[in-house]
Amino acid sequence: MKHKFNISLILVMMFLIAQFLGIAIIYNNIDVEKSSGDQTIFKEIPFLERPPVQENYSFLPIIFAVLIGTAFLLLLMKYNLTWVWKIWFLLAVVMALTIAFGSFIPYAIALFLALVLGFWKIFKPNFWVQNITELFIYGGLAAIFVPLFNVFSVVILMILIALYDAYAVWKSKHMITLAKSQSKAKIFAGLLIPYSLKKSKAKISHKISKTKTLAKNKLKKISKKTSKGRVAMLGGGDIAFPIIFAGVMLKEFGLWQSLIIPFFALAGLVTLLLIGKEKKFYPAMPFISTGCLIGLAIIYLISNIL
Repeated sequence: MKHKFNISLILVMMFLIAQFLGIAIIYNNIDVEKSSGDQTIFKEIPFLERPPVQENYSFLPIIFAVLIGTAFLLLLMKYNLTWVWKIWFLLAVVMALTIAFGSFIPYAIALFLALVLGFWKIFKPNFWVQNITELFIYGGLAAIFVPLFNVFSVVILMILIALYDAYAVWKSKHMITLAKSQSKAKIFAGLLIPYSLKKSKAKISHKISKTKTLAKNKLKKISKKTSKGRVAMLGGGDIAFPIIFAGVMLKEFGLWQSLIIPFFALAGLVTLLLIGKEKKFYPAMPFISTGCLIGLAIIYLISNIL
């Protein structure tokens, strides 16, 4: 098993929450008055215009954006231009959070909350702000991209992203370098679940021997282990792409069909966590994409039966 059971449980629960929050955000961006039974129309985003892309080929600009963005980020890390990455990341976080929050509350209030949480996340990061914002960010991004896709293009996207993720982790390994660099710079895009929290000195001193010399040695060992504590990570793309996939199911089929997808995406992630080995990096998208595609097959099967 890749992670301890309790860590894996937290990770999968947060993944599932992010998926359903994402669907809720996308659903709230549907223009009910303009939509009909055959066509789903989405509301315009006040400060952003969606690019005019033909649905059958919409996967191409997304793939190109992923490749160019990754190359640019690796370049920034190579030359230690962390401040550029922080500004870029801050803008993306604020935009995504504003769209996510704006799906439920007025955009003026949403922007204020997004700015506060964005600056907090980038410049004073902690466990809670990091992960709570991640639950909303990818739903906001999905609200931008879902209207550009149909079933065909989103299936191609999931296949290509799965292949790219496998190559980037197993072959070129640049995704591992990127993840480590982001984590070190404390601007990681994704979920971060630490294996242990800092223990108080009172608890530590209670557990160690009363012998002063032995206590000092043990405190050094504990401190060293704490500083090198393990962290379970799940990249932002592993959360975002299944939300986009579920959003397209919402657009093309309906709400209940979209709610099927998170469980199959989760099944793919759980499979990875079960078969994965500790302290090894794995591409999650091949597993998650497979789960999503099986979910799509189930949707078609149920639709034909009903």
